[in-house]
Amino acid sequence: MNYNIRGENVEVTPAIREYVQKKLSKLEKFFDSTDLEARVNVRVYNDKQKVEVTIPLPHILLRAEESNSDLYASIDLVVDKLERQIRKHKTKVNRKWREKISPKHMFVVSNTTLVDESEDIELVRTKSFDLKPMDVEEAILQMNLLGHNFYVFKNSENNSTNVVYSRKDGKYGLIEAL
Repeated sequence: MNYNIRGENVEVTPAIREYVQKKLSKLEKFFDSTDLEARVNVRVYNDKQKVEVTIPLPHILLRAEESNSDLYASIDLVVDKLERQIRKHKTKVNRKWREKISPKHMFVVSNTTLVDESEDIELVRTKSFDLKPMDVEEAILQMNLLGHNFYVFKNSENNSTNVVYSRKDGKYGLIEAL
């Protein structure tokens, strides 16, 4: 793996460079190719050390950032986050190719209905719009600019319709259409 390590408001010393390379080399076991590039950006603010790592892969972009008062702790945290992302993606890919062994009917069909038929479902508004191709980050920015808690867009990476939404914990979620 090739390392591109930059520092903002901090000089990247040989000790920092060596520590970053040592920690990120743990991720090499997940990749077949050795010609990957890891872009690392180390920033120092007043009392926070922020580390951002981006590893572009053919079909996915791995990116993580962490802040901590200790630079070495932020490096450890960002590597852990990247490892979780890799494992999650690897599981998703493996699950996609696995045979589907599931019963046809998982739920018992009931004679009772979930919605009381005496209640009418009233549609009060319909909107139509063209979906602009954009990436997930741009969709989140658009959602926040509009003040909505979800945003529908066409993902420019895979050309599918996606929805980003604001979660209760302050983070964001993505729904991908199959």
